[in-house]
Amino acid sequence: MTRLDAKLASIQSGTYTRSDFIIADAKDGDMGPSIRSCGPKLELDGSFSRYRSRPEFLDQVTAVVKQDIVDIMLLSASNLEVLAARGVFAGSRVQPAIRANDATDIWGCRGAGYTQKPSRAYRTASLSVTRRHTDLGLYSITFNNDLDADYASLTGFLDFVADADKNGFRYFLEVFNPNVETGIPPDVQPHYVNDCIIRTLAGLTRAQRPQFLKIPFNGPKALEELASFDPSLIVGVLGGGAGTARDTFELIYQAEKYGARLALFGRKINLAEDPLEMVRLMRAVADGDILPEEAVKAYHGALRSKGQRPLRVLDHDIVATEKVLMNA
Repeated sequence: MTRLDAKLASIQSGTYTRSDFIIADAKDGDMGPSIRSCGPKLELDGSFSRYRSRPEFLDQVTAVVKQDIVDIMLLSASNLEVLAARGVFAGSRVQPAIRANDATDIWGCRGAGYTQKPSRAYRTASLSVTRRHTDLGLYSITFNNDLDADYASLTGFLDFVADADKNGFRYFLEVFNPNVETGIPPDVQPHYVNDCIIRTLAGLTRAQRPQFLKIPFNGPKALEELASFDPSLIVGVLGGGAGTARDTFELIYQAEKYGARLALFGRKINLAEDPLEMVRLMRAVADGDILPEEAVKAYHGALRSKGQRPLRVLDHDIVATEKVLMNA
Protein backbone atom coordinates (compact mmCIF):
# COMPACT_ATOMS: atom_id res chain seq x y z
CA MET A 1 0.00 0.00 0.00
CA THR A 2 1.37 3.39 -1.01
CA ARG A 3 1.04 6.41 1.23
CA LEU A 4 -1.71 7.60 -1.14
CA ASP A 5 -3.75 4.44 -0.68
CA ALA A 6 -3.48 4.68 3.11
CA LYS A 7 -4.62 8.31 3.08
CA LEU A 8 -7.52 7.65 0.72
CA ALA A 9 -8.66 4.81 2.99
CA SER A 10 -8.52 7.09 6.03
CA ILE A 11 -10.48 9.86 4.29
CA GLN A 12 -13.11 7.46 2.99
CA SER A 13 -13.56 5.84 6.41
CA GLY A 14 -14.27 9.19 8.04
CA THR A 15 -11.13 9.20 10.19
CA TYR A 16 -9.42 12.05 8.31
CA THR A 17 -6.83 14.13 10.13
CA ARG A 18 -4.71 16.91 8.62
CA SER A 19 -1.79 14.53 8.21
CA ASP A 20 -3.98 12.67 5.68
CA PHE A 21 -4.15 15.72 3.40
CA ILE A 22 -2.71 14.58 0.07
CA ILE A 23 -0.08 16.58 -1.80
CA ALA A 24 0.65 15.85 -5.44
CA ASP A 25 3.30 17.31 -7.71
CA ALA A 26 2.17 17.83 -11.31
CA LYS A 27 5.18 17.36 -13.55
CA ASP A 28 3.14 16.58 -16.66
CA GLY A 29 3.47 19.94 -18.39
CA ASP A 30 5.33 18.53 -21.38
CA MET A 31 1.89 17.43 -22.60
CA GLY A 32 0.75 21.06 -22.56
CA PRO A 33 3.11 24.05 -22.60
CA SER A 34 5.92 21.61 -23.45
CA ILE A 35 9.47 23.05 -23.24
CA ARG A 36 8.52 25.93 -20.93
CA SER A 37 6.91 23.48 -18.50
CA CYS A 38 10.29 22.11 -17.47
CA GLY A 39 10.77 25.34 -15.56
CA PRO A 40 13.47 28.01 -15.55
CA LYS A 41 17.13 27.32 -14.93
CA LEU A 42 17.73 30.03 -12.34
CA GLU A 43 21.10 31.43 -11.41
CA LEU A 44 21.88 32.16 -7.75
CA ASP A 45 21.20 35.84 -8.40
CA GLY A 46 17.66 34.92 -9.45
CA SER A 47 18.18 35.64 -13.13
CA PHE A 48 16.71 33.44 -15.84
CA SER A 49 19.26 31.81 -18.11
CA ARG A 50 17.17 29.24 -19.99
CA TYR A 51 14.55 26.55 -19.53
CA ARG A 52 15.66 23.28 -18.00
CA SER A 53 16.51 20.49 -20.41
CA ARG A 54 14.65 17.21 -20.18
CA PRO A 55 17.51 15.48 -18.31
CA GLU A 56 17.65 18.37 -15.81
CA PHE A 57 13.90 18.23 -15.42
CA LEU A 58 13.97 14.48 -14.76
CA ASP A 59 16.69 15.05 -12.16
CA GLN A 60 14.37 17.54 -10.44
CA VAL A 61 11.53 15.02 -10.45
CA THR A 62 13.86 12.39 -9.01
CA ALA A 63 14.88 14.74 -6.21
CA VAL A 64 11.25 15.39 -5.26
CA VAL A 65 10.47 11.66 -5.23
CA LYS A 66 13.51 10.92 -3.08
CA GLN A 67 12.51 13.71 -0.68
CA ASP A 68 9.53 11.44 0.09
CA ILE A 69 7.03 14.14 1.04
CA VAL A 70 4.62 14.33 -1.90
CA ASP A 71 2.10 11.51 -2.17
CA ILE A 72 1.66 11.52 -5.95
CA MET A 73 4.03 12.34 -8.79
CA LEU A 74 2.10 13.09 -11.98
CA LEU A 75 4.07 12.68 -15.21
CA SER A 76 3.71 12.17 -18.92
CA ALA A 77 3.85 8.52 -19.94
CA SER A 78 7.19 9.04 -21.68
CA ASN A 79 8.88 10.55 -18.62
CA LEU A 80 7.42 7.94 -16.28
CA GLU A 81 8.84 5.25 -18.53
CA VAL A 82 12.34 6.72 -18.21
CA LEU A 83 12.16 7.14 -14.44
CA ALA A 84 10.68 3.69 -13.93
CA ALA A 85 13.56 2.19 -15.91
CA ARG A 86 15.97 4.01 -13.58
CA GLY A 87 14.21 2.50 -10.56
CA VAL A 88 13.19 5.90 -9.18
CA PHE A 89 9.88 4.56 -7.84
CA ALA A 90 11.18 1.17 -6.73
CA GLY A 91 10.38 0.83 -3.04
CA SER A 92 9.08 4.40 -2.92
CA ARG A 93 5.92 5.38 -1.06
CA VAL A 94 5.26 8.03 -3.72
CA GLN A 95 2.54 6.95 -6.15
CA PRO A 96 3.42 7.56 -9.82
CA ALA A 97 0.59 8.65 -12.10
CA ILE A 98 0.31 9.65 -15.74
CA ARG A 99 -1.67 12.32 -17.55
CA ALA A 100 -4.06 9.98 -19.31
CA ASN A 101 -5.46 12.55 -21.73
CA ASP A 102 -4.33 15.82 -23.24
CA ALA A 103 -7.43 17.71 -24.31
CA THR A 104 -6.89 20.73 -26.52
CA ASP A 105 -7.36 23.34 -23.79
CA ILE A 106 -3.93 22.44 -22.35
CA TRP A 107 -2.13 22.83 -25.69
CA GLY A 108 -0.35 25.98 -24.55
CA CYS A 109 2.33 26.05 -27.22
CA ARG A 110 4.03 29.40 -27.82
CA GLY A 111 2.21 31.36 -30.51
CA ALA A 112 -0.73 28.93 -30.65
CA GLY A 113 -4.39 29.77 -30.18
CA TYR A 114 -5.73 26.33 -29.28
CA THR A 115 -6.60 27.32 -25.71
CA GLN A 116 -8.90 30.09 -26.95
CA LYS A 117 -11.34 27.62 -28.53
CA PRO A 118 -13.73 25.22 -26.76
CA SER A 119 -11.89 22.19 -25.41
CA ARG A 120 -11.87 19.02 -27.53
CA ALA A 121 -11.25 15.53 -26.19
CA TYR A 122 -7.96 13.92 -27.18
CA ARG A 123 -5.74 11.15 -25.77
CA THR A 124 -2.13 10.34 -26.62
CA ALA A 125 -1.27 7.90 -23.83
CA SER A 126 -2.19 4.22 -24.14
CA LEU A 127 -3.53 2.73 -20.91
CA SER A 128 -2.61 -0.83 -21.89
CA VAL A 129 1.02 0.26 -22.34
CA THR A 130 1.40 2.64 -19.40
CA ARG A 131 -0.26 0.06 -17.12
CA ARG A 132 3.19 -1.55 -16.97
CA HIS A 133 4.42 1.38 -14.89
CA THR A 134 1.35 2.62 -12.99
CA ASP A 135 -2.33 1.93 -12.48
CA LEU A 136 -3.26 5.58 -11.83
CA GLY A 137 -3.81 8.48 -14.18
CA LEU A 138 -5.41 11.90 -14.51
CA TYR A 139 -8.24 12.56 -16.94
CA SER A 140 -9.22 16.18 -17.52
CA ILE A 141 -12.41 17.64 -18.91
CA THR A 142 -13.67 21.18 -19.44
CA PHE A 143 -17.31 22.24 -19.68
CA ASN A 144 -18.05 25.39 -21.68
CA ASN A 145 -21.87 25.55 -21.82
CA ASP A 146 -21.49 24.61 -25.48
CA LEU A 147 -23.77 21.67 -26.31
CA ASP A 148 -21.74 20.23 -29.20
CA ALA A 149 -18.34 20.69 -27.54
CA ASP A 150 -19.48 19.41 -24.15
CA TYR A 151 -21.27 16.43 -25.70
CA ALA A 152 -18.08 15.46 -27.55
CA SER A 153 -15.98 15.92 -24.39
CA LEU A 154 -18.32 13.68 -22.39
CA THR A 155 -18.31 11.04 -25.12
CA GLY A 156 -14.52 11.02 -24.99
CA PHE A 157 -14.65 10.70 -21.21
CA LEU A 158 -16.98 7.69 -21.38
CA ASP A 159 -14.65 6.02 -23.88
CA PHE A 160 -11.83 6.54 -21.40
CA VAL A 161 -13.88 5.12 -18.50
CA ALA A 162 -14.52 1.96 -20.53
CA ASP A 163 -10.84 1.69 -21.46
CA ALA A 164 -9.79 2.19 -17.83
CA ASP A 165 -12.17 -0.53 -16.69
CA LYS A 166 -10.82 -2.93 -19.31
CA ASN A 167 -7.22 -2.31 -18.25
CA GLY A 168 -7.72 -2.24 -14.47
CA PHE A 169 -6.72 1.41 -14.41
CA ARG A 170 -7.69 3.89 -11.70
CA TYR A 171 -8.05 7.57 -12.42
CA PHE A 172 -8.73 10.95 -10.86
CA LEU A 173 -10.83 13.53 -12.64
CA GLU A 174 -9.65 17.07 -13.28
CA VAL A 175 -12.41 19.53 -14.13
CA PHE A 176 -11.24 22.93 -15.30
CA ASN A 177 -13.23 26.13 -15.30
CA PRO A 178 -14.54 27.03 -18.77
CA ASN A 179 -11.76 28.07 -21.12
CA VAL A 180 -13.96 30.27 -23.34
CA GLU A 181 -16.80 32.72 -22.79
CA THR A 182 -19.90 30.85 -21.62
CA GLY A 183 -22.51 33.53 -21.06
CA ILE A 184 -22.80 32.39 -17.44
CA PRO A 185 -22.51 35.16 -14.80
CA PRO A 186 -19.18 34.98 -12.90
CA ASP A 187 -20.87 34.37 -9.54
CA VAL A 188 -22.83 31.44 -11.00
CA GLN A 189 -19.96 29.82 -12.92
CA PRO A 190 -18.44 27.95 -9.92
CA HIS A 191 -21.84 26.38 -9.25
CA TYR A 192 -22.23 25.55 -12.95
CA VAL A 193 -18.94 23.63 -12.69
CA ASN A 194 -20.13 21.86 -9.52
CA ASP A 195 -23.39 20.84 -11.20
CA CYS A 196 -21.53 19.57 -14.28
CA ILE A 197 -19.32 17.40 -12.08
CA ILE A 198 -22.17 15.81 -10.16
CA ARG A 199 -24.26 15.34 -13.31
CA THR A 200 -21.32 13.65 -15.06
CA LEU A 201 -20.68 11.21 -12.22
CA ALA A 202 -24.36 10.42 -11.53
CA GLY A 203 -24.51 7.77 -14.25
CA LEU A 204 -21.33 5.99 -13.16
CA THR A 205 -21.17 3.11 -10.71
CA ARG A 206 -18.71 3.10 -7.82
CA ALA A 207 -16.22 1.04 -9.83
CA GLN A 208 -16.34 3.57 -12.68
CA ARG A 209 -15.95 6.69 -10.58
CA PRO A 210 -12.71 8.64 -10.06
CA GLN A 211 -10.59 8.11 -6.98
CA PHE A 212 -10.86 11.86 -6.33
CA LEU A 213 -11.43 15.19 -8.04
CA LYS A 214 -9.04 17.96 -8.97
CA ILE A 215 -10.75 21.32 -9.50
CA PRO A 216 -9.93 25.05 -9.34
CA PHE A 217 -10.45 26.73 -5.98
CA ASN A 218 -13.46 28.89 -6.78
CA GLY A 219 -13.87 30.20 -3.26
CA PRO A 220 -15.11 28.78 0.06
CA LYS A 221 -18.80 28.69 -0.83
CA ALA A 222 -18.38 26.64 -4.01
CA LEU A 223 -15.81 24.30 -2.45
CA GLU A 224 -17.90 23.67 0.66
CA GLU A 225 -20.97 23.03 -1.49
CA LEU A 226 -19.23 20.32 -3.50
CA ALA A 227 -17.25 18.76 -0.63
CA SER A 228 -20.31 18.47 1.60
CA PHE A 229 -22.74 17.22 -1.06
CA ASP A 230 -21.35 13.69 -1.24
CA PRO A 231 -18.93 12.61 1.53
CA SER A 232 -17.78 9.67 -0.61
CA LEU A 233 -16.41 12.09 -3.21
CA ILE A 234 -12.92 13.32 -2.31
CA VAL A 235 -12.32 16.84 -3.60
CA GLY A 236 -8.90 18.28 -4.36
CA VAL A 237 -7.72 21.62 -5.75
CA LEU A 238 -5.33 22.47 -8.57
CA GLY A 239 -2.65 25.10 -8.25
CA GLY A 240 -3.14 27.35 -11.27
CA GLY A 241 -0.42 29.91 -11.92
CA ALA A 242 2.82 30.19 -9.99
CA GLY A 243 1.82 33.30 -8.02
CA THR A 244 3.62 34.39 -4.87
CA ALA A 245 4.85 32.08 -2.14
CA ARG A 246 1.92 33.32 -0.05
CA ASP A 247 -0.48 32.28 -2.82
CA THR A 248 0.91 28.74 -2.65
CA PHE A 249 0.68 28.36 1.12
CA GLU A 250 -2.60 30.25 1.40
CA LEU A 251 -4.25 28.00 -1.17
CA ILE A 252 -3.21 24.89 0.76
CA TYR A 253 -4.51 26.43 3.99
CA GLN A 254 -7.86 27.63 2.64
CA ALA A 255 -8.50 24.53 0.55
CA GLU A 256 -8.07 22.24 3.56
CA LYS A 257 -10.16 24.54 5.74
CA TYR A 258 -13.13 24.50 3.36
CA GLY A 259 -13.23 20.78 2.65
CA ALA A 260 -10.56 19.84 0.12
CA ARG A 261 -8.46 16.82 1.01
CA LEU A 262 -5.87 17.11 -1.72
CA ALA A 263 -3.76 19.70 -3.53
CA LEU A 264 -2.15 18.99 -6.87
CA PHE A 265 0.28 21.78 -7.74
CA GLY A 266 2.42 22.09 -10.84
CA ARG A 267 3.78 25.57 -11.50
CA LYS A 268 3.62 26.53 -7.82
CA ILE A 269 6.31 23.90 -7.20
CA ASN A 270 8.15 23.71 -10.50
CA LEU A 271 8.66 27.47 -10.89
CA ALA A 272 9.78 28.02 -7.30
CA GLU A 273 13.35 29.06 -6.58
CA ASP A 274 13.73 25.96 -4.39
CA PRO A 275 11.08 23.32 -5.21
CA LEU A 276 12.15 20.98 -2.40
CA GLU A 277 11.86 23.68 0.25
CA MET A 278 8.51 24.72 -1.19
CA VAL A 279 7.22 21.14 -0.89
CA ARG A 280 8.52 20.81 2.66
CA LEU A 281 6.66 23.93 3.78
CA MET A 282 3.51 22.99 1.88
CA ARG A 283 3.42 19.83 3.97
CA ALA A 284 3.93 21.84 7.17
CA VAL A 285 1.03 24.16 6.29
CA ALA A 286 -1.22 21.23 5.40
CA ASP A 287 -0.40 19.55 8.72
CA GLY A 288 -1.25 22.73 10.62
CA ASP A 289 2.30 23.12 11.94
CA ILE A 290 2.74 26.59 10.47
CA LEU A 291 0.51 29.36 9.10
CA PRO A 292 0.87 30.66 5.51
CA GLU A 293 2.51 33.96 6.48
CA GLU A 294 5.02 32.17 8.69
CA ALA A 295 5.72 29.69 5.90
CA VAL A 296 6.66 32.51 3.52
CA LYS A 297 9.14 33.90 6.05
CA ALA A 298 10.59 30.44 6.60
CA TYR A 299 10.90 29.93 2.84
CA HIS A 300 12.83 33.17 2.40
CA GLY A 301 15.04 32.25 5.34
CA ALA A 302 15.89 28.96 3.65
CA LEU A 303 16.71 30.75 0.39
CA ARG A 304 19.03 33.16 2.20
CA SER A 305 20.86 30.31 3.91
CA LYS A 306 21.57 28.76 0.50
CA GLY A 307 22.64 32.00 -1.13
CA GLN A 308 19.68 31.95 -3.53
CA ARG A 309 18.22 35.31 -4.41
CA PRO A 310 14.39 35.16 -4.30
CA LEU A 311 12.33 36.13 -7.32
CA ARG A 312 10.42 38.63 -5.15
CA VAL A 313 11.39 40.54 -2.05
CA LEU A 314 9.75 39.29 1.13
CA ASP A 315 7.34 42.26 1.35
CA HIS A 316 5.90 41.28 -2.03
CA ASP A 317 6.10 37.50 -1.69
CA ILE A 318 4.20 37.51 1.60
CA VAL A 319 1.10 39.02 -0.04
CA ALA A 320 -1.67 36.91 -1.56
CA THR A 321 -2.31 38.10 -5.13
CA GLU A 322 -4.87 35.61 -6.42
CA LYS A 323 -8.30 37.26 -6.18
CA VAL A 324 -10.12 34.16 -4.98
CA LEU A 325 -7.73 33.88 -2.02
CA MET A 326 -7.96 37.57 -1.16
CA ASN A 327 -11.78 37.46 -1.07
CA ALA A 328 -12.08 34.27 0.99
